[in-house]
Amino acid sequence: MILHESAEMYLETIHVLSQDHDIVRAVDIATHMGYSKPTISEWMHKLVDGGYVHIDGSSITLTDAGRSVAEKIYERHQVLEGFLKRIGVQAEVAEEDACRIEHYISDETFNALRGHAESLK
Repeated sequence: MILHESAEMYLETIHVLSQDHDIVRAVDIATHMGYSKPTISEWMHKLVDGGYVHIDGSSITLTDAGRSVAEKIYERHQVLEGFLKRIGVQAEVAEEDACRIEHYISDETFNALRGHAESLK
C-alpha cells in the first residue's frame, strides 16, 4: 500500500491520541478528525490490510510499520510548525501549513530545515 496524505493523517492521529489515551477507538479518531465513523471504519480496514494498524475489539493500535510512519509525520509537523512560528507566522496558520507541508516535503529538504531550525534555538 502506497501511503498518501490521508493515510498518513490517520496514522498520525492514532499516534497523537495514543499519547493521551490508553485505548484509541474509531470514535476517538472520528471526533478528533471531524469525520464520520463509517469513514474511519473504511480507512482502518485499509490500514489493517496494509499492515499499519491492528484492531482488537474496539482498540486500534499502530503496528511497527504504522508507528514508524506516524512518528515521522508527527516529527515533521512539530518541527515545521515550530519553525514557521519562529519566523513570524501566526500560530493557527503555522499549524495548518505544517499539516499540509509535512506530507510533501522531501527527506533532504526536511533534514536541512530541521538542522537550520535547531541552530536557531
